[in-house]
Amino acid sequence: MPNPFNQQVIEEFRANGGRVGGYFEGARLLLLTTTGARTGAPHTTPVGYYPDGGERVLVIASAGGAPQHPDWFHNLLANPRLTVEDGVFIYEADAVVLEPAERDAVFARAVEADPGWAEYQAKTDRVIPVVALHPIPKDGPPHVNAGSMAEALKVVHDAFRRELRLIRKEFTAAVGTDGTRAPGVPLGAQLRVNCLTLCQGLHNHHTGEELGIFPLLADRHPELTPALDRLRREHERIAELLEELRRAVAQDQQDTDPGRVLSQVERLTTELEAHLTYEEEQLIPLLTSPGASR
Repeated sequence: MPNPFNQQVIEEFRANGGRVGGYFEGARLLLLTTTGARTGAPHTTPVGYYPDGGERVLVIASAGGAPQHPDWFHNLLANPRLTVEDGVFIYEADAVVLEPAERDAVFARAVEADPGWAEYQAKTDRVIPVVALHPIPKDGPPHVNAGSMAEALKVVHDAFRRELRLIRKEFTAAVGTDGTRAPGVPLGAQLRVNCLTLCQGLHNHHTGEELGIFPLLADRHPELTPALDRLRREHERIAELLEELRRAVAQDQQDTDPGRVLSQVERLTTELEAHLTYEEEQLIPLLTSPGASR
C-alpha cells in the first residue's frame, strides 16, 4: 500500500488525466506499478520522468539523495516488466538500467535541466541510477485512460496542452523573457529533446486521426466534410510549424538562436490551441451522441 502522500497523488493523477497539484504541480509525472521484489505484490509509485526523443522515457532513482535506492528500483531489478500510466495511456513496459556511459550523459542532461539532481547526487555515495522504460508493442489501438472516444480526444488534447505549457515555461527560464541569452551559452540538451518529442507526438496523433477517426466520422456524418477538410489543412499547417521547430532545435547547440526558437514555440502554441479547440467543438458533440462508440 502506498504511503498516504503517494496515495493522494495517485488518486488525483488518475482522476484528472495526469494533472496533480501541490508538490508535483507542473511536473512531468508517471505512475509506475512494479512487482514487489520480495512479496510479488503490485506497488504503484508516482515518479518524475524525462522524454527521450522517441517512445522510451527516462526515470531517475534518486530517492532524494538517500543512501539506499528507492523500493521501486529494487522491484525493477527483480522484475523489469511494469505498468506505466502517463495520464493518457496505460501500457506495459520493460525497464532497462542505463550503462555507465549512457547514464552519465543522460544524468548530465537532467542536471542541466534541473540542478537539483546534482544536489541529490552530492548527498549520497551511491551512483544514482537512470532507467529507460521501453513500451511493449501490442496489437490494436493503445489503451487510453478514458471512458469514451470523446473523453479520449479531450484527454489527449489536454496532454499536448500541458506539454506545451511546460516547454514554454522551461524555455523562458532558460533564455529569459526577452528570448536572449549570453553569447556562447548553448540551448539546454533536455529542452531540445522535449521539443523533438513533442513534435513526434503531435505528428503521430494527427496521422492517427487522419487514418482512424476522420474516415469514421466522414462515413457516418457527411455534413462534417467541410470541418474535416479544415482540420486536415490545419494538420498540414501545424506540420510545417513542427518541422521548423524540429530543424531549429536539431542544429548544433552553438548555432541555435534562442529567440527564434522561443518565437516558434509561441506561434505553434497559438495555432495548435486554436486547432484543438475547433476540433473539440466540431467532433466531441458527435462522439458523445447516441450510437457513437469507443
